[in-house]
Amino acid sequence: MAQFIALTSRVVALPVNDIDTDQIIPARFLKATDKKGMGDNLFADWRYHADGSPKPDFALNRPEAAGRQILLAGDNFGCGSSREHAPWALTGFGFRAVISTSFADIFRNNALKNGLLPIIVDEPTHRKLLALAAEDSAAELTIDLASQTLTFPGGSVAFPIDPFNKACLLNGVDELGYILSFEQEIAAFEARR
Repeated sequence: MAQFIALTSRVVALPVNDIDTDQIIPARFLKATDKKGMGDNLFADWRYHADGSPKPDFALNRPEAAGRQILLAGDNFGCGSSREHAPWALTGFGFRAVISTSFADIFRNNALKNGLLPIIVDEPTHRKLLALAAEDSAAELTIDLASQTLTFPGGSVAFPIDPFNKACLLNGVDELGYILSFEQEIAAFEARR
């Protein structure tokens, strides 16, 4: 898993509430067991016409969206089924963080396990960020995981994250990697037994 310490990026705003995991990655793409290429199918039904050509007016298809690593989503992002492919698709596209006012619990857990940082902000901050994205598409946000702060032109807010997931992201390890970091201690314990 990629280490996450700090990130400065412009955002892609997708202010749609209740985006479920079937919209993030449609069910027909769930046969894949590999993350490779998953980003090509992110929001496939919204991004592409039936013939496979891109819809030029969709947020991710606009030229200015290229290289942006923060998705600014509507409320209740990632609701629906518990497919791990949703964070795979988001990270495969290049996103490292998603900002919303709330996330479905299963999506949030899957995101954290796959190196995608879900950031919850309050409604006034969310409105401020959406207005900023609409007014100045070149505006950058900075996420500092160590201090748990999101900084934007004109302000800064703290965001919540539990200590275990924070440690995993800061060290670039998943749950198994975290356990393996105690390999010497585990071996010493086993030797004493």
